[in-house]
Amino acid sequence: MAKDGYISAFSERYPSAEMKYLFSQEKKFRTWRRLWIALAESEQELGLDITDEQLDELRAHKDDINYEVAEEREKVVRHDVMSHVYAYGVQCPKAKGIIHLGATSCYVGDNTDIIVMTEAIQLIRKKLLNAMDKLAAFAEEYKDMPTLAYTHYQAAQPTTVGKRATLWLHDLLLDYQDLEYVLGSMKLLGCKGTTGSQASFMELFNGDHEKCRALDRKIAEKMGFDACYPVSGQTYSRKVDSRVLSVLAGIGQSAHKFSNDIRLLQHMKEVEEPFEKTQIGSSAMAYKRNPMRSERMASLSNYLMSDVMNPQITAATQWFERTLDDSANRRIAISEAFLAADSILELYINITDGLVVYPKVIESHLMAELPFMASENIMMDAVKAGGDRQELHERIRELSMEAGKVVKEEGKPNDLLERIAEDPMFNELGVTEESLAEVMKPEKYVGRAPEQVEEFLDGFIRPLLEENKEELGVKADINV
Repeated sequence: MAKDGYISAFSERYPSAEMKYLFSQEKKFRTWRRLWIALAESEQELGLDITDEQLDELRAHKDDINYEVAEEREKVVRHDVMSHVYAYGVQCPKAKGIIHLGATSCYVGDNTDIIVMTEAIQLIRKKLLNAMDKLAAFAEEYKDMPTLAYTHYQAAQPTTVGKRATLWLHDLLLDYQDLEYVLGSMKLLGCKGTTGSQASFMELFNGDHEKCRALDRKIAEKMGFDACYPVSGQTYSRKVDSRVLSVLAGIGQSAHKFSNDIRLLQHMKEVEEPFEKTQIGSSAMAYKRNPMRSERMASLSNYLMSDVMNPQITAATQWFERTLDDSANRRIAISEAFLAADSILELYINITDGLVVYPKVIESHLMAELPFMASENIMMDAVKAGGDRQELHERIRELSMEAGKVVKEEGKPNDLLERIAEDPMFNELGVTEESLAEVMKPEKYVGRAPEQVEEFLDGFIRPLLEENKEELGVKADINV
């Protein structure tokens, strides 16, 4: 490949080959030809003078596109669609007179965009399900492992490693539900003519309204869609693009949140993303294990979330039935949104498939803070033994301040329990090192976290994964 020209990072580095093909020139122009065949077939079925011989000729050349002829023609006419109509006609001399009959450029352009986006959404759906499958397995495996939870990034009441994973998983579930809704709403533009009125087809069909309606239905069926949009200008509403990219941006939001948490956990050495044996973490610091995958996920998510503004602006600024100020923007914004979302989900699958958990570090961090959290239980046990709640509360507060000072100012371990065990007020009420050890079992403080994991997986995730089990099993290998 030549190195002296601009190459998008999406061309070489991040997305899967499957997604790149969907936005390739080959996919686009082959789809154009499929649409021209569907149009001619439908027009024949509705009574126009199109022969089987002409249709057979079109079908025979639907995939062997003569790109050189089209490119040379475009230099002359400056119109990509008419250049490909011409090139197709060169290969199909008997059918050239009926190619694109009654249609506008948007017949192939907009319908192809809808077809490609729909197939791309289906690929995103598949990868989203696989990311959810990996997270569900992780949540199940670690549903009972207590870990320190955080609010405001300050130590708070414990949760479990698996319960935390369900928070990431729930975000993806919401994205999946949004994606399913948008996927179910996708329709073709159909064949609506220059301003959406189907005037050219009314002329072709001698004013027969039913044949005009049937034309849309037949084309939709041949291209694998349930219906066409009921009304349009020359183009389908650009709000469709905005809706689609909003869902993709939602996946970016979820992935970014996940990547933030993984990076923080890796900093604390509790959970770590995959790190290969020969991987280099830093050019200067050989010991480093930087969270490269999660950082890339965050970076691509930032791009994806900002890209959603493009179709919003485009939809808002269209004039009447058609302007062309959407074209260049859409060529970039839509394709790159899908390529970014695909790249993000490839990373999501790869990371969750190889997450490393360090239980001893997790336990150490939890046990350093647990004495403070256990103090209320200790106090209540002492009250049951006959102590004064207010006096005990004040004494624990004093001992906690002393222990906290030792931790912060002297860098020593949290010795609150030792202080309580040695304190006369608590000694008199039967508080001992043995009773404190019983109170200090982390599983006593995780509430319903393990049960919540199982309930969430059983109620929402496992049925969904079972329903889509044929989509599972995707492996994502990160190339760079």
